[in-house]
Amino acid sequence: MTNLRILILALACTLAGLTGGIWLGGHPERLPDGVRDALVDDFLATRAEIIDKVSADFFEEVDEESLREASLKGIVESLDDRFSAYFTPKEAETIAQSLSGAFDGVGMTVDEDKRGLVVVSVFDGSPADRSGLRPEDIITAVNGRSIAGVPSDVATAKIKGPSGTKVRLTVLKKKGAKKRTLTIVRERIEVPITDGRLETVNGVKLGVAQLATFSSGAHGQLRDEIDGLLKKGAKGIVLDLRNNGGGLLQEGVLVASIFVPEGETVVSTDGRSRPKRVLDATGDPIDADIPVSVLVNRGTASASEIVAGALRDQKRATIVGTRTFGKGVFQELESLANGGALDITVGRYFLPSGENISDKGIQPTVRAKDDPDTREDEGAETALRALSAKVK
Repeated sequence: MTNLRILILALACTLAGLTGGIWLGGHPERLPDGVRDALVDDFLATRAEIIDKVSADFFEEVDEESLREASLKGIVESLDDRFSAYFTPKEAETIAQSLSGAFDGVGMTVDEDKRGLVVVSVFDGSPADRSGLRPEDIITAVNGRSIAGVPSDVATAKIKGPSGTKVRLTVLKKKGAKKRTLTIVRERIEVPITDGRLETVNGVKLGVAQLATFSSGAHGQLRDEIDGLLKKGAKGIVLDLRNNGGGLLQEGVLVASIFVPEGETVVSTDGRSRPKRVLDATGDPIDADIPVSVLVNRGTASASEIVAGALRDQKRATIVGTRTFGKGVFQELESLANGGALDITVGRYFLPSGENISDKGIQPTVRAKDDPDTREDEGAETALRALSAKVK
């Protein structure tokens, strides 16, 4: 979606928030300062000249600020990396909100689609829900401007905005080619990060713990959910990571640490200007005798794949569902002097086995695919049956 991204997140595994990225290395092959300064001055002068001429001579009136922002976006877009993006100050503000687990928007999760964004889920009672948006609807334009081919981080940032303001979405239904335009009033959205329930399968109590995103503090909420299920008698845990597009890398490590023994490898990272790092599980995991299944699908990406891969490689869980997204790179989100932010891919990550899953994802051990036309949750039912067979 791009990777699937919950509408509140920069769909990336970030090593740091907007307060500043963690710099782990130097600048390889850096030009001498004098030469570099001359090139920068020449670039800035040329850019200013182009903006001035376009502003003065283009046959229609243009906004100079939009031209400047577009030129900055163009630099990053030239990298041809769908996960790297420049965010304007306004967009950066919404990203900062997302890392806290709340945001102003319409209340839905989305995935990439060649036509724009496909709706994956809609929060109950949200503006999106009340407007009639439903899973598998395709959003093709925001405020009259096409988002086909636009990076998902940028497209979702366009949909978000201050509470009480309006956004127009052009929507294509799954069945039929007729488009419609919805005008939705944004509201403050409190993200439902975790959810849990107790199920009984073949006479065995099992817990289902769903995690929606890896925002700050998510691991603590998930641990509380799981501990509550275990206290109620759950003999096994299904960790539902379907449509979880990721978030903070450190949260991914901490979530894996709920299940993986302390000191065991969760993930390693490496990049051109970033030395290799090995991140191990830390803390007090749940009892190793409690069986675990991880439920995944095509929308499981980034930090979610790190957790699923770590539990698989450390032989701590059975993976159930369909192939995951396959995002094997990570980004750092760095604040800029103008109030904007640069979300840039700085390296690759590797599962404990040494595997990088870019473009291939994680294949489940037990296959289960949900049918959107039924009321049943086929994926969860399959995961629960597989889990019940492992309970001693």
